Amino acid sequence: MLSVFDQGAPPPCPAPFNLAAHVLAPAARLPDKVALAVLGPSRSERWSYARLESAVRGTATGLLQAGLVPGDLVLLRLDNTVDFPLAFLGAVAAGIVPVPLSAALTAPEVARLARALSPAAMLHDAGLASPDTLRRIPLPDLRAMRELPPADYALGDPERLAYVVFTSGTAGTPRAVMHAHRAVWARRMMHEGWNGLTPEDRLMHAGAFNWTYTLGTGLLDPWSLGATALIPASGTDPATLPLLLSRHDATIFAASPGVYRKLLKHWGKTRAPRLRHGLSAGEKLTDGTRGDWETATGTAVYEAYGMSECSTFVSAAPGAPAPPGTLGRPQPGRRVAILGPDHTAVPTGETGTIAVARGDPGLMLGYMGAPEATAARMAGEWFLTGDLGAMDESGAIAYHGRADDLMNAGGVRVSPAEVEAALGAFPGIEALAVTDVALKDQVRVIACFYTAPEPLDQEALSAFAAERLARWKQPRLWIRTAVLPTGPNGKLSRRRLRETWDETIAEAANGQA
Repeated sequence: MLSVFDQGAPPPCPAPFNLAAHVLAPAARLPDKVALAVLGPSRSERWSYARLESAVRGTATGLLQAGLVPGDLVLLRLDNTVDFPLAFLGAVAAGIVPVPLSAALTAPEVARLARALSPAAMLHDAGLASPDTLRRIPLPDLRAMRELPPADYALGDPERLAYVVFTSGTAGTPRAVMHAHRAVWARRMMHEGWNGLTPEDRLMHAGAFNWTYTLGTGLLDPWSLGATALIPASGTDPATLPLLLSRHDATIFAASPGVYRKLLKHWGKTRAPRLRHGLSAGEKLTDGTRGDWETATGTAVYEAYGMSECSTFVSAAPGAPAPPGTLGRPQPGRRVAILGPDHTAVPTGETGTIAVARGDPGLMLGYMGAPEATAARMAGEWFLTGDLGAMDESGAIAYHGRADDLMNAGGVRVSPAEVEAALGAFPGIEALAVTDVALKDQVRVIACFYTAPEPLDQEALSAFAAERLARWKQPRLWIRTAVLPTGPNGKLSRRRLRETWDETIAEAANGQA
């Protein structure tokens, strides 16, 4: 049996189509329902569906009156406030192409990204550093646009460019990923295949708006169904998240594993009686964190695998939990395979490259200005993710890490994800990352970097590993660290771990010279 999952194609995206019009369609039947609540420590800012759509379409009018035209690219240099989604959807509604950027970027970093895109303008919060070379539309002007008469939605081919996001850059230079308007239609496959979202839900997401995980799962998904999105206000202390979940009757919580770890430190005796389950994406969730969540809340957490180029497409779901040791299954409507070096499907159980069909409606249009890089990710009917996995006969996929993260231990290739999964349940470990590092004689060994309140017994760690892993997969070094390095979107960066280790070894060698 070959490693191919295919249970039929999803319904085609209607045409003509506009992403913003689809997301805000519930406003016509639910004008007074709360679409968004921005949760502060003492009060919340609430937006009804009618107010939300009016502000989005007014923003679209203002951007067009400012001289922008459909097809123009605009950078979103805005903080993690309601201004961000209003500007994003306002641009899309007008046919203008927004490019969300992280609020944490420096002015030189923004300048480098801008040179690659040649945007027509930047929607700008004066509190964020930005280059002086771009035309700016300041935040006060953006806010004033909300009161303008509503623009008509710019309907058209669902295949046309809707927005651009940057990859995290953990494997090299960030690339500009182009997504079509149809991308939001493809997200319907996640409702059954991952998040179990219904119109009655109140989904709370703790993450930055510029991250596609937050923007899609936290806002676009609930709004397209008529549900309520709950977003902690910018700068919210993770210690207050349990209280916010309880006080605002959240039914679903979504975050990255790192946020789960911080939240659970402060859960205490919190009760969230309406909470149905949690959602996790962005990096691998450890068994320890999963178990802590289930103990604290009495609910499950469902994990999803995806990427900037195709959002999430493999996941567990309330109606389809992941078999032990796997991410879950491809969502209904997806076509996914595990490919060998010749780009053909391998037998079930064998490790290969995770690939998704080129015809998937959620797949990117390509990398902007980089046709060669786009072509390098395609092989026949498949888009190559660059991640390794193995599919069982039920379609469930075990994740084995990025191909460029594979470790070389004594000449044997080892998946860091496999080792991390085996070690994640060790008592006391909060988070861990495994990679191979060079010793002074240039022999490479497997090292486990971990965070924990106190140093852990290395003999106990080694014995735990020996019970679960073949000898060549067991870490030789156990290194406690204050934090694990991440990229701009919070994803673990094993490359930075290796670089930091190499720098430490080099400094030690120079000190002995």
